[in-house]
Amino acid sequence: MRADRLVAALLVLQARGRVTASELAAELEVSVATARRDLEALSTAGLPVYPQAGRGGGWSLVGGARTDLSGLTDAEARALFLLAGPAAGGAPELRSALRKLVRALPGTFRADAEAAAAAVVVDPAGWGERDRARPELVERLQLAVVRRRKVRLAYRGRTGERTERLVDPWGLVDKDDVWYLLAGTGKGQRTFRIDRVAGAVITDLVAERPAGFELSRAWERVVEEVERRRSLLSATVLIPERFVPVLRDHFGRHCSVEGVPVGGRAQVRVAAPTPLMIAQPLAGWGATIEVVEPDSVRAELARLGGELVERYSVSR
Repeated sequence: MRADRLVAALLVLQARGRVTASELAAELEVSVATARRDLEALSTAGLPVYPQAGRGGGWSLVGGARTDLSGLTDAEARALFLLAGPAAGGAPELRSALRKLVRALPGTFRADAEAAAAAVVVDPAGWGERDRARPELVERLQLAVVRRRKVRLAYRGRTGERTERLVDPWGLVDKDDVWYLLAGTGKGQRTFRIDRVAGAVITDLVAERPAGFELSRAWERVVEEVERRRSLLSATVLIPERFVPVLRDHFGRHCSVEGVPVGGRAQVRVAAPTPLMIAQPLAGWGATIEVVEPDSVRAELARLGGELVERYSVSR
């Protein structure tokens, strides 16, 4: 995880005093772009990490090479532990690293650093939801990505059909507690949901990765394509202004207010792949909302309403 890398990057800087992004990338077994972003994150967090241009340059921890953290100020130590602390809850290795860092701090800073590490708890489960366990295969696939080894993947598609393929693992993404693997296949880049992976065997074959590949940018393109497919159809809805946040919670980025509310009602545009997928969440609102257009969504609402009347009407 990233917080683990940030701690490791800081330790490398402490030991060497100055490193280039390429050297750090080789040390942490990540891309140069990822190493550069990690160094920038440490600097942004308030740690004394600065780039030096020109020959013999790189990234330096002000004060030179050290084997302890005595060069950090009180505020800088708190910044580091606030950054890494929330991620350490489920990672024994990171908790161990944080304990070592605390011992390396000057005695006057330790109490605040320990308090900062315990100051934030990240609870990814929504209200009324169960906490989702991290898939067991994540650690194995993460190892394959870091070591750049091909993986023999057994995968269940949307229809439940199981297939097997040899893939080049490029990176893992945790999106809203759902894990994905971005990998190279014989047909190009593919995205695999980890909860559909039936089995994964790391091979001794060296995995190939496109030159200049950056996981964050590749994932941005995946998100853009998925969101485009999720917004193939839009509908105009009139709803009391006070309920707009509730509607936005359901449709997310595919919910936007148009114009200025009139008579206490807001005009909102929502989007989804099909008329039914728009109508289903709106049906529960009853007469509170009005779908202005398109007719296809209005027809689905009428059909759903008819089914409910037929099922629950009381015979007289």
